[in-house]
Amino acid sequence: MKRKYFGTDGVRGRVGQFPITPDFAVKLGLAAGKVLGKKKGGKVIIGKDTRLSGYMLEAALESGFSAGGMSPVMLGPMPTPAVAHLTRAFRADLGVVISASHNPYFDNGIKFFSGQGTKLPDEIELEIEKYLDQDSIELAAASDFGRAYRQEDAQGRYIEYCKSTFASQFSLEGLKIVLDCANGATYHIAPSVFRELGAEVITIGDAPNGININDEVGSTHPQALVAKVLATKADLGIAFDGDGDRVLMCDRHGVLRDGDNLLYIIAKDTQKRNRLNGGVVGTLMTNLGLELALKRENIEFCRAKVGDRYVMEQLLERNWKLGGENSGHIISLHHATTGDGIVSALQVLKACMYEGKDIEELSEGLVMFPQELINVRLTAGIDITTDELVMKEVKAVEKELGSTGRVLLRKSGTEPLVRVMVEGEDRDDVRSKAQRIADVIIRQSDS
Repeated sequence: MKRKYFGTDGVRGRVGQFPITPDFAVKLGLAAGKVLGKKKGGKVIIGKDTRLSGYMLEAALESGFSAGGMSPVMLGPMPTPAVAHLTRAFRADLGVVISASHNPYFDNGIKFFSGQGTKLPDEIELEIEKYLDQDSIELAAASDFGRAYRQEDAQGRYIEYCKSTFASQFSLEGLKIVLDCANGATYHIAPSVFRELGAEVITIGDAPNGININDEVGSTHPQALVAKVLATKADLGIAFDGDGDRVLMCDRHGVLRDGDNLLYIIAKDTQKRNRLNGGVVGTLMTNLGLELALKRENIEFCRAKVGDRYVMEQLLERNWKLGGENSGHIISLHHATTGDGIVSALQVLKACMYEGKDIEELSEGLVMFPQELINVRLTAGIDITTDELVMKEVKAVEKELGSTGRVLLRKSGTEPLVRVMVEGEDRDDVRSKAQRIADVIIRQSDS
């Protein structure tokens, strides 16, 4: 059964437009409480990123959960993985994150974690949607309303957790690191983590004002990180996205290392320490170069659908521990139940410490195939991926690429976009072929 409100990562959209409105958020809190707050006096952890609209949605969700009989614990601005971690640590029934991740400030979203700190399965989201489709949802008895309070030490708790994932025999002393916090949820967390581990930290994107999240900074705009690393002669740079579940890095030369590259470094190091426990899960977007590099290391690899929830599904199904996406969303079940940008960066640095090498040296053996990704915006409701002329062009490109390339068309789960990805051996050829497909999509969507 197709979900009506939930996309690949919760409910998301433009602020002020359905469903990102205060009245819907109140109802969503009530509905989720009905499904997940089975016991009297259940507890829900609520965190958010730095968007101005987060205040509105936070208050609305607090109202909905309280009216449904659950007690909201307010964390304020906190990275998504921090909410997942603290939901488990506080033995809460549910965790909620108010964020649109890497999107601009005028978007926002609401996503849930189970009491185990994992994304909700599809069947639970469908059950919540049944309540949302009702005209009204019964409130708890007046004597059973929840009590809301703020957890003042949440920041310190999560900082200590992040530090605990870094091998205690090592220090970051002597390293100059640039951190780009995307003016998002890591702005008051990440600098403390890396400084307390001994690094000299230079920060950018650490002054959120409610509307500058992901604005020309962060993992979706890594040029700012590269420029700062080169200008300050830093040893490396680390960029997070708005809610802190993704990470990209760059070496001292300003060469970007995406999620595939970081996953390669972590996988090799984890295997060397006999802790990999199986293979690595990537996605349909994972670079072919990573798959071939892991094969040379005798590390098994499989592809999941795009989205961290599907990576997690494959990890659990295969009883593996490590997976991720080229966007920098890396899941290491050795440490966390969801993608964690800070923890993932620390695992890369731990590998550097063990080997006595930098990330440039640890990337040797990984030859990435050129990829071109074009996002084509569509009118909402159009499914261009089944269009006859579009598919004809796709098949033509696939035939030209042969066995040394791939084509992928994927609808966004959060926006009216179709993503065109072409991968092959020659960068100019790949770019040309991706644009050919995109041009056909544009013509067909306008017709």
